[in-house]
Amino acid sequence: MLQHDLTVFIVDDDPGVRDALGLLLGVRGYRTAVFSSAEAFLQGWQSGWSGCLLVDIRMSGMDGLTLQRELLARGSKMPVVIMSGHGDVSMARAAFKADAVDFLEKPFDDAKLIAAIDEALTRARASQSEQQRRKLSANLLSELTPREREVMQLVVLGRHNRDIGPALGISVRTVEVHKARLMSKLGVDNVADLVRISLL
Repeated sequence: MLQHDLTVFIVDDDPGVRDALGLLLGVRGYRTAVFSSAEAFLQGWQSGWSGCLLVDIRMSGMDGLTLQRELLARGSKMPVVIMSGHGDVSMARAAFKADAVDFLEKPFDDAKLIAAIDEALTRARASQSEQQRRKLSANLLSELTPREREVMQLVVLGRHNRDIGPALGISVRTVEVHKARLMSKLGVDNVADLVRISLL
C-alpha cells in the first residue's frame, strides 16, 4: 500500500545510487527527497518531516550510523533503513541497536528494498497516529476545570464516588456531576477509556 503523504528521504553520496533509487521509487508512486550527504540532510531537516530515511552507511563526511544517532538525539522518530556496499556484522548490530528497520547490502534486491521501505512507512504512520492521539488527548484534557481534573485523578486511581466526595470535601452527587461532565468533554463512556487518556 503506497502512502503518498509520507516521504522516503534518500541520503547517499553516490549520485548513481541516488538517481537509481529516486527513479525506482518514483515510478512506484513513492514521494522522495534526495540528499548527497548526511550533513546536507541535517542542514535541511525539520522536526515535522514524516516518512522514512534510506541512508548509506559509508559516506564521505558523516556516515549513516552517525546520522541515525544524531536524529535520535534530536528526538526524531523517523524510521531508518540502512544501505551498505560493505556491510559487516558489527555495523549491522550497531544499526539495529539504534532501531534501524532493516540493513540492506548493495546491490540489493528490489523486492527486499520495497518491503523494507513499506515496513518503515508503516512504522512512521503508526508513530504519526500515536502523536496525533496524544495531541488530541492533551487538547481535550486542557478543557477540564481544576475540579474535574481532581475528580478524574481519583477515578483513574480506582476510587469510588463515595470515597472521592469526602476526599475533596464535596457531596457524592457533585462528584457524579463532575465525573459526567469530564467524561462528556473527553468523549469517553467508561473508566477504561478515561484511564487510557490520562496515561497519554
